[in-house]
Amino acid sequence: MGTEDLVDRAGDIREGEGLDLDKLKQHLEPILGSKVGSLSVKQFPGGHSNLTYLLSSGDDQWVLRRPPFGSTVKSAHDMSREFKILSALEKVFPYGPTPVHFCEDHDILGCDFYLMTYIEGLVIRRDYPSNLNLSPDQIRQQLFNFFDVLGELHSVDLVEAGLDTFGRPVGYVQRQMDGWSGRWADAFTSDTVNCDETIKWLYDNMPAESGKASVIHNDYKMDNVIFSAENPLQVIGVLDWEMSTVGDPLMDLGCTLGYWTQQSDPDFFRDFRSMPSDVDGAPTRAEIVARFQQQTGIGVDNFPFYFCFGLFRLAVIGQQIYYRYYNGLTKDHRFKGFVKKAHVLQNMCELIVSGKIES
Repeated sequence: MGTEDLVDRAGDIREGEGLDLDKLKQHLEPILGSKVGSLSVKQFPGGHSNLTYLLSSGDDQWVLRRPPFGSTVKSAHDMSREFKILSALEKVFPYGPTPVHFCEDHDILGCDFYLMTYIEGLVIRRDYPSNLNLSPDQIRQQLFNFFDVLGELHSVDLVEAGLDTFGRPVGYVQRQMDGWSGRWADAFTSDTVNCDETIKWLYDNMPAESGKASVIHNDYKMDNVIFSAENPLQVIGVLDWEMSTVGDPLMDLGCTLGYWTQQSDPDFFRDFRSMPSDVDGAPTRAEIVARFQQQTGIGVDNFPFYFCFGLFRLAVIGQQIYYRYYNGLTKDHRFKGFVKKAHVLQNMCELIVSGKIES
């Protein structure tokens, strides 16, 4: 198996998501110098929110990030926030790309955007690549390593990173509940599911703060992580910091576990999985929580809440994306089925609310 075959590749730019290359070259010339002359642009295939492009000039490569076209949720696409977090983490967390340049001049691309270094490696999406032959034991270790990096992020010293005044960790859980329930209402469409009972249950079961403030990623999942192509068990990069902040790490853990299907889950949930977390060897949610508690020293006393919140939050994100498609704000046909995904996630929430799933 050649490692080159495993590297995540950029490809053709999707319809309606092109960049004005002439304006971009002119703007980047003071930063990249003569390299802009042969600059070319491709687009990475993943991502349902902010858009990610590969800029190449000879052997040099950079990544450009910008908000999606037609977005109405500015807080979810704050490029300056993402750039600031990466700049702060550069010296204390070895997995983030190095930020290169931030632009707030909307005459260039019609929005804020930023440039960062390109990390070449393996990105795992819904399924493992057919030519990546990992044993169940290797898969188990890889996925534990994946969560260990999240624990490392939660252990970053805020003062050393210069992020001790970033975000508002006090009252974080309450604000997250208020924010996501409000976003659900704002993105509601006539063909979506009713989440009133789930929202009520989450408010009724909302725990006290964990007492720890950490850097949190807020969308930590397998296709936001880069594994080494030479050693696929090793994490070498963490991407997509658009929703990162300082807050309660247990909420961050819940957000990740909202993506985490396992073999004991109902088929309707496993069918909509976005990463291969239910293959032979993969740890269960309970095993992940136990390892997280051991690594960080933070107790997880109300797991059903965090898991249900993670699922509900994903339903809201999916509904926000579908809302753009429903109202003609994007032509990306991948988003047509997102309303069904919101139904599936709500069905899982109902199983937690009824006590049929506890972990």
